[in-house]
Amino acid sequence: MIQPEVDPWGFDEQPVETLADVLAPQAPDLMALALFLAFAYVSFRRKSVRLKYLALVLAVGYMGFTKSTLISITDVFRLVDRDLPVFRSALVWYAFAGFTLVSTVLWGRFYCGRVCAFGALTQLTDAVLPSRWRVEVPRAIERRAAWIKFAVLAGVLAYYAATHNVLVYRYVEPFWMFTLVGTTPMWIGLGVLLVATAFVRNLYCRFLCPLGATLGIISNLTMFRIKRWSECQTCRICQKACGWGAIDGPKILVTECVRCDDCERLYADQQKCPHWRILDYRATKKVLPLRPV
Repeated sequence: MIQPEVDPWGFDEQPVETLADVLAPQAPDLMALALFLAFAYVSFRRKSVRLKYLALVLAVGYMGFTKSTLISITDVFRLVDRDLPVFRSALVWYAFAGFTLVSTVLWGRFYCGRVCAFGALTQLTDAVLPSRWRVEVPRAIERRAAWIKFAVLAGVLAYYAATHNVLVYRYVEPFWMFTLVGTTPMWIGLGVLLVATAFVRNLYCRFLCPLGATLGIISNLTMFRIKRWSECQTCRICQKACGWGAIDGPKILVTECVRCDDCERLYADQQKCPHWRILDYRATKKVLPLRPV
């Protein structure tokens, strides 16, 4: 009787990795991420102030301090080098990065205004600090300062292309703060930034963030933009309310808009938005009886 040939290398004994083996260790993080992103989207669609701030608290607490999961300029470095992580072992990263890209194409810088833990932290800070502390940046300066983040992006990419030093991110992004690991100079710089943010709303996100600049560029492809009424040509209510400098007269600056909902809630407010008041006036005028001559 012929005996079966024994595999001398033991290849037949190696287990074959299944889909369940790939998903099992990543499933909890995938589920938690999906739930958070779904809640952030619902809060965005509902235009609810309460849901918005709850989403911001979750962004800081879960995405920031618990998981320290943020999209970073280092992810842009990965794309530049075409050095992406292995798909099967980085499903959370691909899901998060894919959501960020798709949401930006659909609605603009949704990630910056609703998902980013640092952006959420600055918005929560702005909500609790007295409004009298705010320093309103003159519009002419604001227009020019908005270009700084694009210069930072270009400078960082040029530096990385020349040195391939990934650690440069620590000097242009404060996101490392959620890991609670940093050098003394880094903590001092962060403290200065947070103090300045108490006076200038969303300072880092508006003027310095290279990732925000990257998403701002992609936002030029945005499919679903904020609607505007004809009255927006002259009305400045939304422009004054915008904490991001994203409204310039009748124009929404898509590179700056983070879909924070403030102007959209004003649009829907029939007591504050002139559009609705004008419609009411015209409707009333039509039903008034004609005066005799």
